[in-house]
Amino acid sequence: MILNGSQRGGARDLAVHLMKPENEHVEVHEIRGFVSGTLAGALREAEAVSRGTKCRRHLYSLSLNPPETERASIELFESAIDRVEVKLGLAGYPRIVVFHEKQGRRHAHCIWSRINPETMTAPRLSHDRLKLGDVSRELYIEHGWKMPEGLVDPALRNPLNFSREEWLKAKRIGKDPRDIKAAFQQCWAASDSGRALRQALETKGYYLARGDRRNVVAIDVDGEVYAIARWTGVKSKDVNARTSDLAELPTVAETKVRVANLAREKLTGFLSDLVKEFATASQRFEDTRRSMVAQHRMAREELAQRQQRRGDEETRERAARFRKGLAGLWDRVTGRHAKLRHQAEDEAAANAARDAAEKQALIDHQLEERQRLQVAIRQERQAHTKSMTRLHGQISVNDRDMPEESLVTHRSRRRADRTNTR
Repeated sequence: MILNGSQRGGARDLAVHLMKPENEHVEVHEIRGFVSGTLAGALREAEAVSRGTKCRRHLYSLSLNPPETERASIELFESAIDRVEVKLGLAGYPRIVVFHEKQGRRHAHCIWSRINPETMTAPRLSHDRLKLGDVSRELYIEHGWKMPEGLVDPALRNPLNFSREEWLKAKRIGKDPRDIKAAFQQCWAASDSGRALRQALETKGYYLARGDRRNVVAIDVDGEVYAIARWTGVKSKDVNARTSDLAELPTVAETKVRVANLAREKLTGFLSDLVKEFATASQRFEDTRRSMVAQHRMAREELAQRQQRRGDEETRERAARFRKGLAGLWDRVTGRHAKLRHQAEDEAAANAARDAAEKQALIDHQLEERQRLQVAIRQERQAHTKSMTRLHGQISVNDRDMPEESLVTHRSRRRADRTNTR
């Protein structure tokens, strides 16, 4: 369980943060040591007490995050909080515990008032991060959880794995020479004229151009140059004869510019399609998430109401066992009343444990369902990011290989197009 704590003030801002509606479920689990019974009231109370001191950071805020794939019960959270407050010297201080659920994960916040109301002083919290690290490692070891590398050795932490350049860089896919030769030979065999050959090659991504020695070459979308005679396995004079019906072919440089422009337009179209597809998928996931959250909240409310009705009925049943009047007085004399009271206390405790187990089972089931949705959302985002990265990389390579004067002209044309469409 990752523990992050800090000393702070700003009671009002903290109250707003803890009750943020962006959390799918918010539960104020405990308010201890305050007169007020609400979260906002308790934090204002702590702030009012601190005004009698010189302490500006009168609160200690702790977040408790268990591993994403593990199920942490309420008792586990409570035990971890108790250990932390003993470790930090905050045992017995007023505190608030709040549970949050978001994206299929459940975590907790605990806020202590650091002001001792009897002495009006705040304890020193020296080396609190090291102490939290000790408790965190103990929890990972006790529960058999896989410990993060950064917790095993802080030197292994890597807060940012990728630079901006690395993130945008795409790996160019290599081509098999046998596939290239087969493509050229197929186009040669299927054509009987220069026009037919040009059309066949362009369907496979190759564009005819005039080489330095006036031989006929082809340019692919990556700007690579291929001699037609070499890759088809025929003589140069046969290539010149077949392409004699074509007008003067453009130079290699001119063809590279044309191919680069075509590739950029195609890739830009792919980017637009990806953005639209991702927006549609995101909206679908968001609709599913909202529906799921509403259903989960309704299920928890229904469970709470059922448990309340059952608890009231069980309380009435236990109360009915106690006789009134002289019979009740006789029961107290004979000890029957004490026996019934102990029995009622045991039953009440057992029923409370049963209700807590039912609530925890429902929460666990809902977390599993929400996490399955979150996995699907994460996979969709990763696929989208991967596709966008590849396309941005291809566009970057395309612009890099384009001659500078052509690139400037291309950019100017794109700016003019955007201005005209406004």
